[in-house]
Amino acid sequence: MKIFSAAQIRAADAYTIQHEPISSVDLMERAANACTVWIEDNFTPTHPVYIICGKGNNGGDGLVITRLLLDQGWNASAWVIQGGRTSNDHEVNLQRLHEAYPNHIHPLNDVKEFPEIPDRAIIVDAIFGTGLNKAIEGWLAGIIHKINDQRYRHIIVSVDTPSGLQADSSSLHTPVVQAHHTLTFETWKLAFLLPENAGITGKVHVLPIGLHPEYLTHTPARFHLTDTATIQTIYQPRDPFGHKGTYGHALLIAGSYGKMGAALLSAGACLRAGVGLLTCHVPGCGYDIMQIGEPAAMCITDRDEAMNVHFHQDVTDTKYAAVGIGPGLGTHTSTAASLEKLLEAYRQPMVIDADALNIISVYPYLLSSIPVGSILTPHPKEFERLFGATANDFERIELLSKKSAELGLYILLKGRYTAIACPDGAIYFNPTGNPGMATGGSGDVLTGILTGLLAQHYSPKAAIIMGVWLHGFAGDLAAASLSQEAMTAGDIINHLGQAFLQGI
Repeated sequence: MKIFSAAQIRAADAYTIQHEPISSVDLMERAANACTVWIEDNFTPTHPVYIICGKGNNGGDGLVITRLLLDQGWNASAWVIQGGRTSNDHEVNLQRLHEAYPNHIHPLNDVKEFPEIPDRAIIVDAIFGTGLNKAIEGWLAGIIHKINDQRYRHIIVSVDTPSGLQADSSSLHTPVVQAHHTLTFETWKLAFLLPENAGITGKVHVLPIGLHPEYLTHTPARFHLTDTATIQTIYQPRDPFGHKGTYGHALLIAGSYGKMGAALLSAGACLRAGVGLLTCHVPGCGYDIMQIGEPAAMCITDRDEAMNVHFHQDVTDTKYAAVGIGPGLGTHTSTAASLEKLLEAYRQPMVIDADALNIISVYPYLLSSIPVGSILTPHPKEFERLFGATANDFERIELLSKKSAELGLYILLKGRYTAIACPDGAIYFNPTGNPGMATGGSGDVLTGILTGLLAQHYSPKAAIIMGVWLHGFAGDLAAASLSQEAMTAGDIINHLGQAFLQGI
């Protein structure tokens, strides 16, 4: 699914008005009707509805919602902010509401006029939409605070976007409505997917409103939200005549004394992801653990018995279709030296995670040695150590994209909606996954999945998009079966089979 900017959404409206054709006021009616149907489907008329309307088109949506709910016998009222210019469609719908239900319109000239709202009410926030490009100030900020004060007594539903939230830039330290539900039109907004806005949008519901399909199809977008259709186009069905050689030989370099669990989890995930052959390079202390824990994997160890607690060996064999390195590796100086030699010798795309990233952050010159097309998998702190701090999540996304293009690498930034930056400038957000995956070893599992897909000759872009999606979907299936609280990283591996069966 494409994620359009606020300017692109306005252009989509204009294109639809011109080419459907449809009047702007009728398009507003269509959007407001979609919101009204959602309200009717999710609540009952026993809930009074207070619609707080701004002066622009978002407020116009609110006026139409008020009229449509009243037509259906709901107890609805519009509270219309006064002062400033109004849009033409707002004026039209204010007049329509006044003609039909004059007693259900109330002016708001000041914070003091904010209504006393009875229990079990619904507050519809229709003050500002995606056209907002500056912080809300003055008494309007007071209205935002008044709405947020009701959050624990009433349900807050925002139309298109929570008022005060800018779609394409940071809204930190500015007044923003904290909604329980956001009814957005046609596509997600970038702001909904970034951690700094957690707790603002509530549950996002994307409502189709019939924007012209030609615009949606042919207009390029920089940002995307991965969906099942995308995964199904990436997936490569198995060849009936395939054999283990067909599906690649992967090498995982992982583990150190006390951290062999990371190596086991990564190996198990790599095997479940469908790799043909897997060799694990572990320190001598991990040989028995790996051979017993993952008998399907081959195992090699450092030759130097004195260095049997961490990675200390040149691995220059280029026979492997993919290499993954980092889980539980440690950051010993000898390990750093071995990583440097590996980067010099192996020139195909590889997966670099965890302690391998931590080593690179200490020796940043190694970034230029990473093979083009490789996959880096930092969490936010690892990303900051690698590339520096930013003032907000929008700046961080731009830095993520910049480094991906500069280095020719695929870089994911882990989070609720993991962001995947591609060297061509595209960024994909992943919707699968849940808080139950916030457990030790979950990242090691992801490294194994990505390495396994890369070894099966998926392109780096296909491997990272599909791998992150599968990882999250397997986590969702595990949570549904076991609960978020009780699941462990191993449960993600155990549900990978179901993820393939149900998701693809």
